Amino acid sequence: MRFISLFTHEPTNVPPSPQMMDRMGKLIEEGMKAGWLITTEGIQFGVVGTRVHSAGGQVTVTDGPFTEAKEVIGGYALLEAPSKAAAIELCRNFLKVAGDGSCEVHQLYQQPAGDR
Repeated sequence: MRFISLFTHEPTNVPPSPQMMDRMGKLIEEGMKAGWLITTEGIQFGVVGTRVHSAGGQVTVTDGPFTEAKEVIGGYALLEAPSKAAAIELCRNFLKVAGDGSCEVHQLYQQPAGDR
């Protein structure tokens, strides 16, 4: 089963330390080799992005920074796990490296092979 994990944290304008990047690099390499990590990316300073919003047929575009944000998306990981419990455990291990923040885990819909 595939899951997406969205990592959120309090906004900062401080890049990760070289030590953090080294620890994260090791975790990513381990996950790729073991097959549970399909892909991952960090998001640079999530408060600076752009929002595209649709309401009532009107689409608006708003550029950041979004100073009112209490949390920002710090990155995502696409995971392969045999169960939701296993995906949650992978996120627990990630947070031990990443530190303060949250991982929101969602199972991805996968169309049965015969329906493709």
